[in-house]
Formats: sequence, structure tokens, C-alpha cells
Amino acid sequence: MSTPLPAFIRFGREICGDLAQSEHREWWLADGFGGYAAGTVALSLTRRYHGLLFDADPDTLARRLFFAKAEAVLVDGGQRYPLTTNHWASGAVEPTGFRLIESFRLEGSTPVWRFEIGDIVVEQRIWFVPGKRVLCLGWTLVRPPDRPIALDITLLCNDRDHHGETRGDAHPALTTELHDGALQLMKDGQPRLFFASAHGRFDADSTWYRDLYLPLEQARGLPDHEDHFCAGHLHLDLLPEKLTGFSASTHLPEPMADMSDALMARHHYDGNRIQHAVLCVAGHAGAPDWVRQLLIDSDRFLIHRATPRSAAPPPSSIAYWNDRSELADGAAVVAGYPWFADWGRDTFIALPGLTLSTGRFVVARRILEAWSHFIQDGLLPNLLPENGGGAEYNSADAALWYIEAWRAYYQHTQDLAAVRHVLPVLKSIIDGYTQGTLFGIGLDPADGLMCAGEPGSQVTWMDARVEGVPATPRSGKPVEINALWYNALRTLEAFISLFGEDPASYAAQAERTRAGFARFVHPEGGLYDVLDGPDGDDARVRPNQIFAVSLTHSPLDLATQKSVVTQVAQHLLTSYGLRTLAPSEPGYHPRYRGGINERDSGYHQGPVWAWLLGHYALAEYRVSGDAAQALSRLEPLRDHLQDAGLGSISELFDGDAPHAPGGAPCQAWSVACTLHAWHRLSCALEKQSRTVNVPIHTPETTP
Repeated sequence: MSTPLPAFIRFGREICGDLAQSEHREWWLADGFGGYAAGTVALSLTRRYHGLLFDADPDTLARRLFFAKAEAVLVDGGQRYPLTTNHWASGAVEPTGFRLIESFRLEGSTPVWRFEIGDIVVEQRIWFVPGKRVLCLGWTLVRPPDRPIALDITLLCNDRDHHGETRGDAHPALTTELHDGALQLMKDGQPRLFFASAHGRFDADSTWYRDLYLPLEQARGLPDHEDHFCAGHLHLDLLPEKLTGFSASTHLPEPMADMSDALMARHHYDGNRIQHAVLCVAGHAGAPDWVRQLLIDSDRFLIHRATPRSAAPPPSSIAYWNDRSELADGAAVVAGYPWFADWGRDTFIALPGLTLSTGRFVVARRILEAWSHFIQDGLLPNLLPENGGGAEYNSADAALWYIEAWRAYYQHTQDLAAVRHVLPVLKSIIDGYTQGTLFGIGLDPADGLMCAGEPGSQVTWMDARVEGVPATPRSGKPVEINALWYNALRTLEAFISLFGEDPASYAAQAERTRAGFARFVHPEGGLYDVLDGPDGDDARVRPNQIFAVSLTHSPLDLATQKSVVTQVAQHLLTSYGLRTLAPSEPGYHPRYRGGINERDSGYHQGPVWAWLLGHYALAEYRVSGDAAQALSRLEPLRDHLQDAGLGSISELFDGDAPHAPGGAPCQAWSVACTLHAWHRLSCALEKQSRTVNVPIHTPETTP
């Protein structure tokens, strides 16, 4: 019996028939290999990142747009009804198919449109076949009249980097060919894209659709016109209650006689994400609909990736019942859609929520061990560039989040063999930070605190730059780097003890850091953001102090922890996350708007970041013991799942109410930290129903 899919994300004509509202809501699909498809509820293109098939290079994750749009027209005798919407550079919106959408909904990850035209009701679906890198589009005649109904579908294609844009006059010649009833997009005589259908007839074409307008690119101050190549057309006769359509892939697809089987495979795959978590991890059996939706959504960020990383890790000593060689050829985390790829910091902030809170322990270990080969001078890369260039190590916290991810992995699995194997790597991180490494990262022996940053560098998570200049310079001793450092020392102390080694050096170093951390305590409450910076101590109220409470090992006493949570709640807490700067501070940006430079300059100067909400909720529970209250902090995100990137959580929001979403519509750490906090808090609440004041952190017994 299949697992029921969440069904709460649904809109009627009040949203679908309003162009602004329906374009504000976007659907996003992932193929499991780094590629994706995306668009709006209105079936219009508003970003350069909207299209039906962006395919990822298996080595670099560089993504290219091949299939931009399917322009479907319903044919009822002599009447033709376009089921699509386009913006044009002239200012025209034509056709206006959004007016014919009766409803839109998500079936798990699958977007479904229902069109009503008189006595005709047609449903359209788009999905990726799990594990196949094959996109499917299907239509069902739900309420069939007693006459023939068909679709004429125009196939708009491209061949460009997903960050770019195409002008037909400057583009290398594209051509099309028909082979055995299938349509191929060709470039320089080589096939680039294949279309196949067991139900329809293809006709080749070779014209350009010019000057489509992308309003969201104009809002970002970027080129906003795009041309697409019409590779051909598909005539499709619709059959009563039968799913018919076509597939698109960058490799020759297998015949797909029954598209219903392919759709069922998608639904089963999505349902298995929920069932897997329920069976493998306590607390998910009674999860609400929005958490079940996030369990499905979490999968979009975990991908197969063939990388040139060193020799495969040794086999695990633990054979989980659910290990079906999942992502066995290489696993990675996509940090966000559309413009993020394989990022170190994001990977290990997100890993506990994406894998451990969802029961995907084998995937967690594969990712953890794969990244161990990238440690250099104690540092973990912040970025593995899509252009195939060398790893970029400008991060003071990525390696410390890596240690925290290993702590969480061991807490969930008790996989002693894995810890034994990686322990020399973790020790090398501590040694690198202690002795000093790149970007001014090193220990100050005077107070046991960690320094990070040098002129012109930006090594904390607040790393935006404007024309090469750090927008939020935080050189000195950042509070979260030192909270992570203390947490890492205590974790190594516990790991060392597991193997009978003497942990005294790590314990002593942790005590020096704990004593020095008292310098962060602000006399008026909360913590300084940075100590000993170029301009002295930075007392601006920022959210980075919350990690000194939310991490398992805190260097603060309970009274100071409460002071931190109070400070953050009063100045930074919103429904969707924490502001990056208090509204009372100079330089606060209430809205995330404008061109690239304007946005980057305010990226961490007020916008609300969703990934911080989970950490706040955990910190609040730690100081209050009220799991129900802490858990309620996450509930507004259910409403957000029906906005922006549907079924997912955005990267950030405006600092001022009503906190409009912005940045990437689907962000890994936003989803992951929410899932992680929900899981921890729901388990704590369940325990509280049986006992009183069960702590969420037990650092004395859990490394």
C-alpha cells in the first residue's frame, strides 16, 4: 500500500487567474543528479532559471538549459485554446492561458494543473522519473466530451549555461532531426536533446521565438530578454481518463508505452521518503502535513554526483536495512535552487536535517567521508566551483560544521568504525586551527579564542561582497566561530575517549576557550558579535550569538544563555527566521530589493534567514524546557510552503513585515534546519508527555 502524499498545497481560480499571484508561486523539480525544472503556476517564464530541463554535468555540476518550454494549445474541432502564458519585450502578455486554469496543486513533488474550458476538463502534470534523468509531461482528459480533443505542443529549446541568456542571432546554429518517430535537437551534428512519445506525432521546425521578457531578471538588474529555438511540434490526441504525453532527456530515452507507470513510480518514490523517515527515525509517525511535505522536499537537495574524489571509503561496519546502495556512485548536497551547487558550509549545516532526521544514514556517511579528502591545512572548502576549477577554502566555519555533522552522525548511528576511520582527519582540523592556517584563521593563546579573517577576506557565513569588497566585514574573533570551536573541542574530547586515548589536551583547550568566551558577554545583555576587530569590539545585535546556545556544547552558563535568547527574541525574531541585523542598528535594510550590488550590500544587513529559526527554537527550548512553545516557532513555515517555491522554504525574507520571501526559492539549510529542529523538539515533547524536564542536549553522555 502506497503512502498517502500531502495534499494541502492547492490553489483555485482566485490565485491561478491572477497573473501576479500565480507568477509569484513557483514549482521546482529536481532530477536527482543536479539538474532541475522550474516555472510558475501561470506557466510563464519569469526567470532565466525557468525551464523544463536544466541538465547537470556529472563532474562539475555545471548546468545547461536544453528544454525551455512546452507551448500547449488545446484543439477542439475548429477552436484552439492556448494553455500557456508568455511575457514579451513589447510589454504584451500573450497568450493568457493562466485564465483557463481552474486549479493547481502539488501531488507530493509533482505539479498538477487543471484546465476547464466549457465542458472540457484537462489535467497537466510534469515530473522527473526517479533515477532516470528523464522529464515527463502528461495530460489527462478528466471530463471527456463526446468528440475528439487534441493538443498541439510547440517545443522551445536552447543550449546555454543556466546563468546566461540567449539571443538567437549570436547563438551557434541549432538544428533538428526526426529519427524513428522521435525528435532530436542537434548542435554541430551531435544530438543534445531527445523527445519521445508513444502517443503523438512529431514534426520538425527550426524557427526562433524572440524577445521573451523575464520580469524577475529585470528586477535583479540583469538582462531580461531571451530567445528560444523552436525544435518542433507534437500533435497529441487526448484519450478519456488515460495519461498521454512525451518525455525529454539528454540521452536516448527508453520507450515509455504507459506514462501512468512512470507517474506512479514518481508518487511511490515521494511516498517512500515519508515512509522511510517514519520507519527509521522516531517522531515522524504523527508528523503534520507540512513536515511530510518537507520530507519529500529534502530529497531534491541530495544528488548523485560522480566526482574525482579519492579512493572510496571502507565499507561501513553497520548494514542498515534500508541501504539499497543509495547514491552509491557518489553523493552530494545542492545548497539551493537555482543558483547554488556543491558548497561545503551549506552541506554540513544541512546534513543533519537532510539525512539524519530523515533516516538516510548511509547517504550521510558517504557525504561525510567524501568530503574528508578535501581537508587541507585544517580547512574544508567553501565551494567546489561549477567551472571545474580548484576548491575554494575561504571559510572559517565549514570545517567546524563538518565536525558537528560527525558528532550528530555518531549520536544517531553509534557507528564507531566510521568515527575511528575519520578521527585523524578531525584531529588535523583542530591542529590546523590551533597552529594557524589561511585567511588569518588561528588561535590566540592569550584568551583561547579563535581569530578569523584578514583585510579583504570574508570567511564567515556573512560572506557577501560588492565589487570584491566584503559587505559585512567581521574580521577578528566572530562569536559563532568561537562557539563552533568550543563545540568542536568538546566533540573531539568525547571521540578520543571512545578509543581509550587521553582527552586531556582537548579538555584543557576547551576550558581555555570557555574562560575566554566570557569576553563575549555584553553588559547590557546578549553577546558581542565580533571581538578585537579592526575597529575594536562589534556590539551590533546580530543572530550569530544564537549558536552559543543552540549547539550541543555551550560555553555559557544558563543565565547567560537566557540573556542571549531574550536579546535575539526581542530584536531579531520573526515568523520565518532571524533578522541578520536589528532594526535599530545603523545600516539596517528592511527590504531585499534592487540590482545585484544593492542586494548583496544588504544580504546580511537585515534580511531574515530561515535556517536560523531552527537554531533559535532549539536554543529557546534549552533555556525554557518548554518543547511545545519552541516547536510552535516553526509552525508559520507551513503557510510559507504555499508561497514562493511551493513545498519548499526560501533562502531569506524581508526584515520588515510582512516578510516577503526572497533569494533562492528552495534552500537546503532552510529546509534542513527546520526538519532537524522539528524532529528534535517533537521527540522532546513526546518525552515530556511521560516525564518532566527532559533536556534536549546531553553533552555529558553524547559526543
